[in-house]
Amino acid sequence: MSLSRREFTQVLAMAGAAGFSLGRWADADAVQAGAALYDTAPPFKGPGAVSLLHMTDCHAQLMPIRFREPSVNLGVGDMQGRWPHLVGAALLRDARIATDSPLAHAFTHLDFATASRRYGKVGGFAHLATLVKRLKASRPGALLLDGGDTWQGSATALWTQGQDMVDAQLALGVDVMTGHWEFTYGMERVKQVVDGDFKGRGAQGGASQRVAFVAQNVKTTDFGDPVFEPYVMREINGVPVAIVGQAFPYTPIANPRYFVADWSFGIQDEQMQKTVDDARAKGAQVVVVLSHNGMDVDLKMATRMRGIDAILGGHTHDGVPVALRVGNAGGTTLVTNAGSNGKFLGVMDLQVKDGKVVDFRYRLLPVFANLLPPDAAMADLIEKGRAPHAAKLQEKLAVTDGLLYRRGNFNGSWDQLVCDALIDVQGAEIAFSPGFRWGTTLLPGETITRELMMDQLAITYPYVTLTDMSGAMIKTVLEDVADNLFNPDPYYQQGGDMVRVGGLTYTMTPGARMGARVDDLRLNGKPLEADKTYKVAGWAPVSEDARAANTRPVWDVVEPWLKQQGGRVKPRRVNTPKLMGVQGNAGLAP
Repeated sequence: MSLSRREFTQVLAMAGAAGFSLGRWADADAVQAGAALYDTAPPFKGPGAVSLLHMTDCHAQLMPIRFREPSVNLGVGDMQGRWPHLVGAALLRDARIATDSPLAHAFTHLDFATASRRYGKVGGFAHLATLVKRLKASRPGALLLDGGDTWQGSATALWTQGQDMVDAQLALGVDVMTGHWEFTYGMERVKQVVDGDFKGRGAQGGASQRVAFVAQNVKTTDFGDPVFEPYVMREINGVPVAIVGQAFPYTPIANPRYFVADWSFGIQDEQMQKTVDDARAKGAQVVVVLSHNGMDVDLKMATRMRGIDAILGGHTHDGVPVALRVGNAGGTTLVTNAGSNGKFLGVMDLQVKDGKVVDFRYRLLPVFANLLPPDAAMADLIEKGRAPHAAKLQEKLAVTDGLLYRRGNFNGSWDQLVCDALIDVQGAEIAFSPGFRWGTTLLPGETITRELMMDQLAITYPYVTLTDMSGAMIKTVLEDVADNLFNPDPYYQQGGDMVRVGGLTYTMTPGARMGARVDDLRLNGKPLEADKTYKVAGWAPVSEDARAANTRPVWDVVEPWLKQQGGRVKPRRVNTPKLMGVQGNAGLAP
């Protein structure tokens, strides 16, 4: 990678505005941009200095990838025009980031293909490991927190039941984590890792915890006993710090219930407050919630809880370069969200005096693979883990003529490709594809390998379906999903983006009431008839009946379809709804 002098100056200027200490790089050459961007001397030192590093939603991406941020991330109700519902130019203005800069590329979708070629890929655990080591070296006692969605999202993670990611977490030095997609490997597998891999043997032969898995809101369905530790206490520079876990509260709804049949979840505000109070009573001077709620939920929770200093959040994949201050009965809580795919690392520095947080500094560092040399030990671990699968991963399926991406409220070109394949292969009129937020990006002209295809499809319930559905039922399904996404009360938002739709067009009014958001449904230009039956293809069903049917996995539909395209896949015409009532919404790029 080679940055122009102008681009490098922008890195210095914008990183300086965000609080980075870059003075000694003022006269540096462009090739030193990496050292400048990651020159993050801690603002606080000595007793009372607490530092936390935060990653989340890496979705099993061990290698550097491309990932396009959304151009549609609508906020409704009180959340309209507020973080995290800012995209494109609106995000840059609010965060004071220069356009056409490396940071603009990291945080937005703008001119993505050109910018991605200029600045290179992001993430990769070998590059992330280098950054973690640098930051820990300058911050004695710093903890690395993992917000979950770590063991799922790639072919190798699926094929090893997440073991490649568990090994990588241990090598990276993760101290504490919580979960969501981890649970889709089933209760037995999760407990196997938590009680086995995450616990080593001490010098005297006793068990010692290498990674603490915390989740105050996961209990047994019979007697309500805690399944995991609700929090852990760690001392950093003389300060007792409690890390409270909040697993994804709607796991049994968003994913198959049968994976967690004996466990209950939920937001559980009352239990959260008791947990925070207990940690304080036991001497915690800093209380941090490691959350997989989603940022809107975290922002509401922050108003209702007292005694939480910071919520380090995940699930919604929002790369938010600022820490938001939220007032509540106990004072102020800082709320953050650290993006996805290993693309970012959050750095929270706190200063504690007389048992209270008196100052803070927060930065969300983009992990540019071209600016961070790979850590040799991590690179070797990854290479050895991938070696048995290399031939399968690297098989070429087709070349894409268009940009393939997923993230966004309504549809992406990757999702459109999957819908098109389902319709063609299943002989359906309409296709539904889940509103998953994970999945890497390909530039026009790049090769779709089996690995890159599996980045979009790798789950433990991949079954394809073909269902006869009435027009009325199709509308009901769309309305139900729309309410999960656009309910003005964040506590009723159950995760994910809008179901992706192929073949069918419709209008969407996000701010309308429940049951009135979806209108003007049409198939081939003709209105959908409420009492007529249509063939609808889909995949990733959450019902146990669907698992029992044991239909073929979705990759056995998409891969042959790709191979039948004559070597090249044409740009997808992305089928998005006509949006109503959203003019001027900062979560919708012009």
